[in-house]
Amino acid sequence: MPTESASCSTARQAKQKRKSHSLSIRRTNSSEQERTGLPRDMLEGQDSKLPSSVRSTLLDLFGQIEREFENLYIENLELRREIDTLNERLAAEGQAIDGAELSKGQLKTKASHSTSQLSQKLKTTYKASTSKIVSSFKTTTSRAACQLVKEYIGHRDGIWDVSVARTQPVVLGTASADHTALLWSIETGKCLVKYAGHVGSVNSIKFHPSEQLALTASGDQTAHIWRYAVQLPTPQPVADTSISGEDEVECSDKDEPDLDGDVSSDCPTIRVPLTSLKSHQGVVIAADWLVGGKQAVTASWDRTANLYDVETSELVHSLTGHDQELTHCCTHPTQRLVVTSSRDTTFRLWDFRDPSIHSVNVFQGHTDTVTSAVFTVGDNVVSGSDDRTVKVWDLKNMRSPIATIRTDSAINRINVCVGQKIIALPHDNRQVRLFDMSGVRLARLPRSSRQGHRRMVCCSAWSEDHPVCNLFTCGFDRQAIGWNINIPALLQEK
Repeated sequence: MPTESASCSTARQAKQKRKSHSLSIRRTNSSEQERTGLPRDMLEGQDSKLPSSVRSTLLDLFGQIEREFENLYIENLELRREIDTLNERLAAEGQAIDGAELSKGQLKTKASHSTSQLSQKLKTTYKASTSKIVSSFKTTTSRAACQLVKEYIGHRDGIWDVSVARTQPVVLGTASADHTALLWSIETGKCLVKYAGHVGSVNSIKFHPSEQLALTASGDQTAHIWRYAVQLPTPQPVADTSISGEDEVECSDKDEPDLDGDVSSDCPTIRVPLTSLKSHQGVVIAADWLVGGKQAVTASWDRTANLYDVETSELVHSLTGHDQELTHCCTHPTQRLVVTSSRDTTFRLWDFRDPSIHSVNVFQGHTDTVTSAVFTVGDNVVSGSDDRTVKVWDLKNMRSPIATIRTDSAINRINVCVGQKIIALPHDNRQVRLFDMSGVRLARLPRSSRQGHRRMVCCSAWSEDHPVCNLFTCGFDRQAIGWNINIPALLQEK
């Protein structure tokens, strides 16, 4: 009988607690509804120099903050009740088990253990709530500082690589699994030239540093050098494709651009290269020009990288040492340095500055495929990996990275804005994030049902000299996107 009455008492307490909790929530909701209109009306009646859209967004944000903290306060009260109930239950259980009153030390130990568990739960809840608030601020900052300007749609399959010409006229180049490379007008989004000389997937495209030449790498085991000549069309006014006041939403992989019409069919087509580089026994996954443009380097799934003389097409050096397929190669903008990445979790630095000595250094620090490694101005290399990290290295001290960025998704071909030292990270999960060289996150590019990539983002490329678009991304949703990144605003927020 004593046990029965105790259980009934406990049940009544629980029922009363649930009832009081539901009443408190209803009271909070009703008072919330009564208050929401008051601050907005008061603020709207005041004189302000802020635009109405900005004021409305601020009011909504402050309303969200207030609701988050109110919910947190309610949860705090509930946890305190649970602590009190648990302490009473521990005291009762101690008497029932021992048949006598437990010592104060034993009760204190049990209560302290339970209290610490609930305290940890409270901290976790608080962190989750506050992080959601901070995330809302960062999302708003990203929308203001990162604007979608133009979409480049015309490929029939996923786009592996994107690059920007370094000479006038400045055009955008894309390399696709549909066996073609396309050149685009950045301002109008019109296809200017189609290269159809490969018989396999075109995996990368890079422009010559001083001439109108393009270098493409392909799954047909070759790299091609081809010349282009373009006439830029008259730019049209850019439509505002930004969104405001909307939350980012998930997009289905099926929600892809409508590509029934081939926009590249009516642009000039080049089918024969000036030079074909043929020495690999496997897929050529990437290629790049050495400083000066007289030599080119290629990276292949045959585990080697090759250095070629551009004028004669002769193989100058075969760079061996990687244990698995290569994934990327990159050259230094001002020095004769090459970095190659591989599935063997390493990347290697090849030094051709001294003609008589070709040294190599191995960087070990990742736990999965190194998808790319790129140079910055100075003595830094930035590497990205399928292990979901990006590491910044000092070439003078290769034992450990000077900064590590940890993310929630595998990272593809990264790119660094040399002037501002901002890293663009394209992810498998369709996100593109911006970080500085010290590992501080600056922004995430907007992605919703109406803008952004709908499938894996494969590559990013900065164009620091273009007045409208200074960042380009491409993905397996068959489109490239031009963004305007307000870098001073991002750095100011940091």
